[in-house]
Amino acid sequence: MNNQGLIEKWYALDIEAVFQRLQSGISGLKSDDVKARLLTIGFNELPEKKKISALGIFLSQFKNYLIIILIGAAIISAFTGETTNAYVILFIILFISLLGFIQEYRAERAMEALKKMVAFEAKVLCDGAVKKIPIRELVPGDIIYIEAGDRIPADARLVEATNLEL
Repeated sequence: MNNQGLIEKWYALDIEAVFQRLQSGISGLKSDDVKARLLTIGFNELPEKKKISALGIFLSQFKNYLIIILIGAAIISAFTGETTNAYVILFIILFISLLGFIQEYRAERAMEALKKMVAFEAKVLCDGAVKKIPIRELVPGDIIYIEAGDRIPADARLVEATNLEL
């Protein structure tokens, strides 16, 4: 963003202006510049959302409108003397909540395992040589090499392209 708080239109700038604003160049950044930018800007990653505890996952099952209605029905049944109905309804509530908890807990754990397994890398020009680095270590001004089939690892401004198709 620029000084007035407006979004920078990088696509409208010529490449020399982009290099000047990012204090970079066609030969990429130096290792020292990358380290300094990582310290000031931080890593190229989205903030992690707060992990929900197992108890939090279980209690979240009771936010469902159907569960709330069933709890109300169990209370009414208990006050009207229909204790058998109240116990059956409470058993159904517990069963539904446990089932939802198990599914959501397993899904959370599976997502965490997938995040750990998938560590994307990017090819960048650093100190005059192409290196593979984790995408979380990309900084503004890095020159990224992208080949057919690669994922674009961050917001980027094209410097040069041959037969580019999106």
